Amino acid sequence: QLQASGGGLVQAGGSLRLSCAASTRTFSRYVIGWFRQAPGKERESVAAITWSGGGTYYAESVKGRFTISRDNAKNTVYLQMNSLKPEDTAVYYCAVDINSMAVLTTTPQRYEHWGQGTQVTVSS
Repeated sequence: QLQASGGGLVQAGGSLRLSCAASTRTFSRYVIGWFRQAPGKERESVAAITWSGGGTYYAESVKGRFTISRDNAKNTVYLQMNSLKPEDTAVYYCAVDINSMAVLTTTPQRYEHWGQGTQVTVSS
């Protein structure tokens, strides 16, 4: 199972760092993705990272503002979020694509072991 944390309330322009902690070292072998879901909207892909950390994906809406990274020794993936905007407000989830080590996908249906999510609220 994956556990997301680090959310909170921040003003526009502020920063937060989310963490996604894995319960087992097994997850360090696979692609990890961050997703978000705002009220009334579908879950959308935000970022993803290969097992080595050498490959990353970002949604257009967060490019240049968010950075995904991982520390496999700590079984943890991070999402550094800078220059936050009110439209970034959502529940953020992390999940693992156990079918892939290095191919990044954005489809939520490919991912498993979703954590409970962490709320990010950006005020204007």
